[in-house]
Amino acid sequence: MNTFEDREQAFENKFKYDQDILFKINSRRARLIGLWAAERLGIAADKAEAYAQEVVSADLDEPGHADIIRKLQADFKQKGVEISDHRIAKELERHWEIARKQVTSSLAV
Repeated sequence: MNTFEDREQAFENKFKYDQDILFKINSRRARLIGLWAAERLGIAADKAEAYAQEVVSADLDEPGHADIIRKLQADFKQKGVEISDHRIAKELERHWEIARKQVTSSLAV
């Protein structure tokens, strides 16, 4: 390989690595927001993790976080819990930052 091909391969590897990390962060965020929502929905602690996994699965429906907001709003509405889309979006941001710190700190070990 020549230098140009080596650089190209390095950039491709970096892109792939970054996408993998982003996927892990987004999955962790979905789990964390699922646990947050489970608490507000009054879901028992022993069932909260299963609910969080439902939120992770819902996050795979489409790019972005609109699918999470839709699922949470439907579940909140079913239980009579009033929470705005804006509040959910803010919690998504907060939990994304927590997830980012958790994932990146686990890589440093």
